[in-house]
Amino acid sequence: MLSGMNQLVVKTASRTFDAVRDFPAPAVIADVGEHAARRLLEFLAATIPNKNTRMAYYRAACAIFAWLEQHEIGLVEVEPIHVATYVETLLTTAAKPTAKQHLAAIRHLFDWLVVGQVRP
Repeated sequence: MLSGMNQLVVKTASRTFDAVRDFPAPAVIADVGEHAARRLLEFLAATIPNKNTRMAYYRAACAIFAWLEQHEIGLVEVEPIHVATYVETLLTTAAKPTAKQHLAAIRHLFDWLVVGQVRP
């Protein structure tokens, strides 16, 4: 349910969470604007019903966005080679299932951002 212009509040069976408070937009998303931040929140709230999966996907998104920021790559500049390099780097510190989960989260999120016209 939308509550105000800048707030997305979702009621689940277990509790109500404020998506803006619980899932702050990473800088790479915030730099693109409010539409991108809102699209990220909608992705998390509308497409992922399981709270554990939602948190895992949010952590995966934050991880790649932090990596992009560290490498000075903006959201609209991301190409498949960047994602491949990120996953390759991730495999040096994380298990294969974790890397696969990050890749799934990234793929779904970027599909959502393209459909929402946040990036080409």
